Amino acid sequence: MRPYEVMIIFDVDLEEADIREKVEHVLETVKGRGGVPGAVEYWGRRTFAYELKHRSEGYYVLVEATAEPEALAEVHRQLALEDAVLRHKVIRQPDGLGGRNRSRPAPAEAAAPAEAS
Repeated sequence: MRPYEVMIIFDVDLEEADIREKVEHVLETVKGRGGVPGAVEYWGRRTFAYELKHRSEGYYVLVEATAEPEALAEVHRQLALEDAVLRHKVIRQPDGLGGRNRSRPAPAEAAAPAEAS
């Protein structure tokens, strides 16, 4: 199984409950295909740098999951067919990463100089 991030931009005309329902459907697809859903971050409304499908704003959601490639291929297919999704992107993370904040050294650890004996 491999770690993935899925960025989804929904139409802002949707109710928040509908957005959460569609995200739950994505998570159920991952679970149904033997994957493990991870964290879900609702970033909220954001203004685009340029119009996208005649819209100037979108509702951003970031979904993390660990699954086989076939499971995320199905998620990609479903999101591509969904009218409420303005844009989406499935990104495979490096194998050792497996989460946005895990496996990364804290800033203090990374910047600490080695002590001389």
